[in-house]
Amino acid sequence: MDTRLLQTFVTLVRAGSFTAAARSLHLAQSTVTVQIRTLERELGTPLFDRLPSGTVPTRAGLRLLEDAEAVLDAVARLRARASTGQGDAADGAAIEGEVAVAAGDSLCSARLPGVIAALRRDHPGLDVHLQAAATAPAVDGLRSGRLDLALLLEPEVTDRDLLARRIASEPLVYVAAADHRLAGRTADWAELARESFFVHEEGCSYSDRLVGVLEGMPGVRPRITRFGSIDATRSCVAAGLGLTLLPRVTVAGQLAEGRLAEVAGPAAEPVPVQLVRHRRRWVSPAARAVAEELARAFTTAS
Repeated sequence: MDTRLLQTFVTLVRAGSFTAAARSLHLAQSTVTVQIRTLERELGTPLFDRLPSGTVPTRAGLRLLEDAEAVLDAVARLRARASTGQGDAADGAAIEGEVAVAAGDSLCSARLPGVIAALRRDHPGLDVHLQAAATAPAVDGLRSGRLDLALLLEPEVTDRDLLARRIASEPLVYVAAADHRLAGRTADWAELARESFFVHEEGCSYSDRLVGVLEGMPGVRPRITRFGSIDATRSCVAAGLGLTLLPRVTVAGQLAEGRLAEVAGPAAEPVPVQLVRHRRRWVSPAARAVAEELARAFTTAS
């Protein structure tokens, strides 16, 4: 049996629709349809009910899921052993391989370059493929197997397929341009709600909470602009166009240089940093080394 069919099957179960599965696998939707029909024909049973609301696994599909994931896990282990001789690396053995990691834009720009530099120094044969991703696409990547690890800025991770470990917390800070009228001042919610805010894209936990409070203030209509880039957010704020709320580490340089100034706004709880992997998927020695370095680096920085 072609294990690609099993990968498509598992992805479709997690995605809930052929369209979402095709997007996650970077395949044409027709290709996903053909692969699922081929697998159903080989196994002699329908694996999905096609409903107007989406695609739901049948009882046979649910029974197949755990075994399919076990097979894919075994294949990953075999490939690691064949390519590096390290199915389970012995003590002192060189750690090699590729590890795909996703993290929010703020962590990618502020925290992870140092981690990758340390890994390259200590494990020259280890390649880390880093991508910026919000929570939802990162979770999809872990489910589908496209990602080995993810760093999520979330209070908790409730998905039962994922195993999360809180490794740090990032303090948040309100900032404005150095010459903004609120720079260096204390501002309450009523004052903040009258300002323009530039915040991170939807799905960012701390930005979503901030927007929810601002939009819930009576008698005012805050102007909210969302960006997928921390750099774009900082640039708009530095130009005096409004305020933002960001992890302090992402604006520490601009605050020190005087290009941005802190605003003493309402208390913003530090946002937890969760190191996440798939619960049932095998963790290669390379992925384990990356996870250990991430945990060490964030613990040292916090």
